[in-house]
Amino acid sequence: MDKIKTHTIDAEKYTLGRLASETAKILIGKHKPEFVYNLVSGDKVLIVNAEKVKLTGRKLEQKKYARHSGYLGNLKFTNLKDIFKTKPELVIEKAVFGMLPKNKLRKEWLKNLNITKAQEVKGA
Repeated sequence: MDKIKTHTIDAEKYTLGRLASETAKILIGKHKPEFVYNLVSGDKVLIVNAEKVKLTGRKLEQKKYARHSGYLGNLKFTNLKDIFKTKPELVIEKAVFGMLPKNKLRKEWLKNLNITKAQEVKGA
């Protein structure tokens, strides 16, 4: 197996879904010739300019994220617009999480994902 690389992706060039699917492929390792499905053989991914990712249509107003506390009747919904204002990294992370296969390696693959805003990159 070859060395693990770090791929830097500029979110400004992509729409949310395309960014998530490309990132998922790299995290899983499908771009490598020695890809093995039951091992973590992918590379690390750094996504910059998270707040500049493109959203098509009326997703900002219409898309909702659900969370549940575990108590009866406690299902809460939040608009994408509200989450995107405060934490655009979370929106990309949830999209990549949904693109990864639903198995035990999903959390291990997500550990190789770093998402930053443009201000944090300029200061570094």
